[in-house]
Amino acid sequence: MAKLDDQLREVAEMDKAGLRDRWASLTGRPVPRVSTAMLRLAVGYELQARALGGLSRKARRQLDGAGETKAVTRDIRPGMRLTREHGGIMHVVTIGDGGQILWNDREWRSLSEVARAITGTRWSGPAFFGLRRAA
Repeated sequence: MAKLDDQLREVAEMDKAGLRDRWASLTGRPVPRVSTAMLRLAVGYELQARALGGLSRKARRQLDGAGETKAVTRDIRPGMRLTREHGGIMHVVTIGDGGQILWNDREWRSLSEVARAITGTRWSGPAFFGLRRAA
């Protein structure tokens, strides 16, 4: 962590040419056409992402789709009970305290896996259980 702190202090003192060089060496991508202050933030983020890990998959997906308004998916929370009638049978999925997905006395990896088991076809679990709605 001390090494990262030192690198961030260096970035805070760099001029635009130094920041451009650092960006190019870190990312291998063209330097964005932004202000010096914004470039300083971008270089700092890249250093931190490499040292501490980047954004989660969910956060990246949300940012990637930030300009789109196709669908909104509600998050599942511990204690939730999701119900869906299919083929004349009421199916109830419970979300456990640790976020585990429980259906038919078994733990499942995802809601999509449960939906596939119920229908026999590939389904989006959030869509099947009504968690995904058109925006």
